Amino acid sequence: MPRKSRIDAAGALHHVIARGIERRVIFRDDHDRDLFLDRLGVILDQTKTHCYAFALIPNHFHLLLRTGRAPLAQVMRRLLTAYAIRHNRRHKRSGHLFQNRHKSILCQEESYFLELVRYIHLNPLRAGIVATTEDLEEFRYCGHGPILGRQANAWQDVDGVLRLFADDTSLARTGYRRFVEEGAVAGRRDDLVGGGLIRSSGGWTNVLAMRRDNLFRKSDERILGDGDFVDRVLSEAQERMERRYHLKAMGFDMESVADHVCRLLAIDREEIFTPGKEPAKVVARSLFCYFAVNELGTSQSELSYHLDLSAAAVSMAVKRGQKLVQERGYRFPCPPQGRKNLRM
Repeated sequence: MPRKSRIDAAGALHHVIARGIERRVIFRDDHDRDLFLDRLGVILDQTKTHCYAFALIPNHFHLLLRTGRAPLAQVMRRLLTAYAIRHNRRHKRSGHLFQNRHKSILCQEESYFLELVRYIHLNPLRAGIVATTEDLEEFRYCGHGPILGRQANAWQDVDGVLRLFADDTSLARTGYRRFVEEGAVAGRRDDLVGGGLIRSSGGWTNVLAMRRDNLFRKSDERILGDGDFVDRVLSEAQERMERRYHLKAMGFDMESVADHVCRLLAIDREEIFTPGKEPAKVVARSLFCYFAVNELGTSQSELSYHLDLSAAAVSMAVKRGQKLVQERGYRFPCPPQGRKNLRM
């Protein structure tokens, strides 16, 4: 069955799970865990991503993240790649460390935020890593202790959890501790791992077909929330897909994007398609990359080929382009028929 496309949006709440390949151990000792958390902290800070909960289990981990200035896929790619390189080097191994894709579940905040914090933080207890909730408070590789003031992670958004219990920190911690202890007694919550009612629908294409035929079921394994929330999220994702399809059907291609950037900046096309570090050229190429990726869904590898840039350079150009759009108000109208044969 085809893999489903990820659903992401700035400021969205995601429950992320990543497992070792063939469920093998990914954290052999505390040094491994410290390496992972150090890298996580750096990436969260650089991307302005918020982390409310985390738990490291020997063969997998859980994170509760709110996306910031970078898409979740980019955050996780950087984290998993950096950790895998360091882990393999340290343990003198080669090959993949993680399963092909992490699992990310877009979550309805009002209904599930605290439930997910509790679910994630109780994982070490359920896995037998710690024996009691008291031991859990002292376990460094879970976000439970920092919320209670036992340890401190500069990158963990503790206040984002505590303020939901009380304004006073002491009262908030008492309420949070009671909430987690009640969850420990209640047992496992399998309902907190995604909708899961259309696992056999055949992927995103079939989901859209079901919507067109009024057969859409308000559930999806990539989304955790009530039916209206699921419907809204999928509608927004569908709108983006349909816009891209419409633009391409009109003949809108990368040549058209280049023409639009040239009109916006009053420049010649050479500013986009010839290398250089002059400020005007950097602005032009950045806007071109951002519009091509965001509006047309052009892959960064394709842009890398056409602009003779590395993948990392294209990624940075997209980020610069996004900032330019936000700061200067550049827009992307539907243009006339685009030309073909971008690069001969």
